[in-house]
Order: sequence, then structure tokens, then C-alpha cells
Amino acid sequence: MDSQEGNGHIQMSSPKKDKWVVPISVSAEHTMNPIRRIVDQMKIEPNPEYEFISVSIGDPTVFGNLNPPQEAVDAIVEATISGKYNGYLPAVGLSAAREAVARFESTPEAPLTEKDVIIVSGCSAAIEMAMRVLADPGDNILIPNPGFSLYRTIAGAEGFETRFYRLLPDRGWEADLEHLESQIDKRTRFILVNNPSNPCGSVYSKEHLLQLIGIAERHRLPIISDEIYAYSVFKNETFYPIASLTTTVPVLALGAISKRFLVPGWRVGWILVHDRNDAFKDVRSGLADSATKILGPCAIIQGALPSILANTPKSFFDETMRYIEKNAEICYLNLSMVPGLKPVKPRGAMYMMVGIDESLMKHVKDELDFTQRLVSAKSVFCLPGSCFGYANFFRIVLTPPEEMLRKACERIGQFCREILGPDAQNGTENSH
Repeated sequence: MDSQEGNGHIQMSSPKKDKWVVPISVSAEHTMNPIRRIVDQMKIEPNPEYEFISVSIGDPTVFGNLNPPQEAVDAIVEATISGKYNGYLPAVGLSAAREAVARFESTPEAPLTEKDVIIVSGCSAAIEMAMRVLADPGDNILIPNPGFSLYRTIAGAEGFETRFYRLLPDRGWEADLEHLESQIDKRTRFILVNNPSNPCGSVYSKEHLLQLIGIAERHRLPIISDEIYAYSVFKNETFYPIASLTTTVPVLALGAISKRFLVPGWRVGWILVHDRNDAFKDVRSGLADSATKILGPCAIIQGALPSILANTPKSFFDETMRYIEKNAEICYLNLSMVPGLKPVKPRGAMYMMVGIDESLMKHVKDELDFTQRLVSAKSVFCLPGSCFGYANFFRIVLTPPEEMLRKACERIGQFCREILGPDAQNGTENSH
């Protein structure tokens, strides 16, 4: 700024008005949630002739038809009234809460104690902490494709090289083992397994999990096992905690109360340290130090956690899964009859992936175009597969009220038949 003297007064010249741009960090620049970026750019303009139906959000509470167990609500009230949980708790979690999680998650093959549990703010925080403690910028990690979008978001922010291993829809979304193993090199730090799966609704057999464990053992790689949907499987299906199947491979298993207890907003999850031969000695210290950055999740929920885990009856979980399985059957049967669609039958969790076959792809640009036009024409919103890194598919959430889901399927069928026109009558009906 310059000064000039005139008429006995000092006059200040105007400062240069350069544009002021504050740079962001590299980490922030590389942080991108595929779902948010894709959905925010979509042209979602529902048809006013139809009531809007969204089967896109992985939150089982949004429709008001699935509610948490009364035992959990009572435990929260009691913990609040007690006045014991208004202050800070240990960064790694309340001792009683850690003990309760250890009891809840232990199996005879993979027992846990309090020292093996870190309480965190939901499974998303567990994913981030587990990934950060095992890898550095420039290292590569193996994650499933299709897979939960947050894996990519965290990897980008932390500077990890993300290597995707294929899941195979024609094999119930099993991992392509050869493809997975071909991507491992000296800078690979872990294999991430999500079972049961979001977005696929798949549940892995013991045999397939043992194959994944075999790869990890050969290459001396730990496994991060995202088990947020643990035991959320349909009848005649069995969930196997991956740590229960190995005595050699170290495993960080991740879970939370959010989906099974129908309380995703309560934000309490955990990391389970399944140490094999003391391989995680330094990792344990890293997890404890990482926990001090946040100082733990809500104290009241932690105070209530022992009662929630101990007193919620098995019948609550069974009833929830019966509801979701019935909806899965409705969706699968209805969409199997729609020309141009190829649903993959789920076996658990709360999702179904639906393929768009060649007959429809002649009439739409891609799965993003399909889902946008579906909203515009029929006011039904599904997530395009690109949100999960997978083309020519879309995902349906299976938790809405049954009648709403039937309407959604009916309108999806109408939409596909209208797009195909005469082709819909020329042998394009799927046979399942």
C-alpha cells in the first residue's frame, strides 16, 4: 500500500484486490466419497405423477418400520439417568464396554478379552483406524470391487494405492482369487474382506474364506475383515467370522451396533484384534495411540453397551432378518421377470445388486443414465453401481415396507418395458 502527501493530508492508495485463494491440503484434495460425488451430480427430478420412493440409502431406520430393541432404548435411558457417563472416558473405550464386546464377539476358535477391543465411533471410524495403522502413503491395499465406497474415500485421503480385486456375480459375488493374488507385491499391506457384503448381499462359505486366508498366509499379509453385517444372514446360511478359521493370519475384525441393532445414528463400533503369534504387537500400540486423536465415541452409549449386548434377545435379530429375507425374495422374484434385468440373489445383509443386460444397454448410456431416467419416469431412486466402482448394475436396499418395495419393483418393471418397447416381447424375458 503506497502513501501520497497532498494538501497537508496523507492519502493511502487502494490495496491491490488480488483474488484470495486458500489452498487445501493434499489429503483433503484427494478425499472423495463416490456416492456423494455421483449422487450430487445426478439429475434427480422425480415424476410428480408418482410418489417418490427411494431404495438407495443403507439406513434401515429411515422408513420407520424397523426400530431398535426396547432393551437397547431402556439401557440408554438408564445410563443417562445414572449420571455416570457425562465425562470423558478412556480413549480406547470404557472397560466394561470393551469386556462386553469381547464376550459378544468371542467364538471358541477365536476368543477375545478386553485388551483385544478398541471402541470407536461407528464402523466407519473402525475402517479408517484399521487402514491407517497398517499402511503408509504410497503403500497399496487390496479391496473388493464392487465394494463399500468408504474404502476408496479413506484410501484416497491417506495416499494409499487402491488395488481392486474382482467379485464375481455369477458365483454369488465370490472373490476372483487369481485376480486378487496377481496384484500382491512387496508394498501390499493388507487384504480387506467384507462379509456379508455391502453392496452385494453375499455371504461367503467357509471354503471360500479359507481360500482367502490361504492367500493371506502365503504372502504374510494381515486381513481387515469388515463384519458390520456379522450374522445378518438368511435362513440356511451361515456366517463365519474369518478370525475363527485361522490360527496363523492376524486379523483386525470390524463391527458395530448400527445395522444389527437398527441404530446407525448411535455411532458406536469396535476393532477386534485377533493377534496371531504376537504379530500385532506394534499394531496394538498404534491403535491405542490412534484412539487418543478422537477420545472415543459417546460415553452414554458406551455405558449402555453391556446391557444392550447382553439383554437383546436373539428373537429380535431373527425377526429382522426374516423381514429382510422376505423383501429380498419379493424383489428377486419380481425383477427376475423384468426384461433386461439380471438380479443377483442375496444371501444376507440388506442389499441386492441388479445387473442391466445387453438388451437394455442398447437403450441407455450406462447405469447412471438408467437410474436417472428411472427417477424422472417413475420416481424410484436406486444407487447406480458406479457408486461402488461397478458398471452396469444398480443397488436396491431391502428394508422398506413391503408394499413400498412392491411398488418400486412394479415401476422398475414398467420402466424397463417402456424403454425396450417391442423388444420386451421378443424373447428378452429373463429365466431364473
